Amino acid sequence: MISFVIPAHNEEGLIGETVRALKKCGTEHEIIVADDSSTDRTGEVAEREGARVVRIESRHIAAARNAGARAARGEMLVFVDADTIVPAAAVREAVLAIEAGAVGGGAGVRFDGWVPWYARVMLGALVWLFGVLKLSGGCFVFCRRDAFDAAGGWDEKFFVGEEVHFCRALKRHGSFVVIRERVVTSGRKLRTYSAREVLGTMLRLGLQGMNGGKSRKGTELWYGERRVDAGKR
Repeated sequence: MISFVIPAHNEEGLIGETVRALKKCGTEHEIIVADDSSTDRTGEVAEREGARVVRIESRHIAAARNAGARAARGEMLVFVDADTIVPAAAVREAVLAIEAGAVGGGAGVRFDGWVPWYARVMLGALVWLFGVLKLSGGCFVFCRRDAFDAAGGWDEKFFVGEEVHFCRALKRHGSFVVIRERVVTSGRKLRTYSAREVLGTMLRLGLQGMNGGKSRKGTELWYGERRVDAGKR
């Protein structure tokens, strides 16, 4: 059985669509939403759509993913962000990768609508680089349960960049693959923050190297009060 684990904070507007897409995966599964400190109807909407909700109060995405994994019963874990739509084809490809012997993997992404030109360039470069390095963004990462346990789960010392460390930990225990099918994730951060804010944050974290992301300071793109999204175009 596949356990889909979705970390979520104040995602009542998107969580329903995310859950509905996963229900079309075509294989035995469960969907767990780790509702982290939400003040809206995220948990209620998720339960209405058939997900099992685990409530935590951490405001920390790595901790939310770990909480969801602890509640999961499946032999395969698939971590999906609350603003990401996963095609059934991506799930099938991930299952085939696990059956072929991989311990885990991820996927490339595309945005759900209009984003600034620099974001399209940045995404193309990151998808290529992650493919070469066998890494994945956090919006879609899958692994065997035993590999998750061996890797120690998501490293809660990190507030951002935790997906890179998790992928690297999985790779120490076997083959990590990046599937060809892409998932669709929200470009809302890129529509609601300026190029200066986004690129400045990325540069600052990049200059900190592998220790970047250990402090909550300067992580407003991920943990700050969400601005109004300009919407899909």
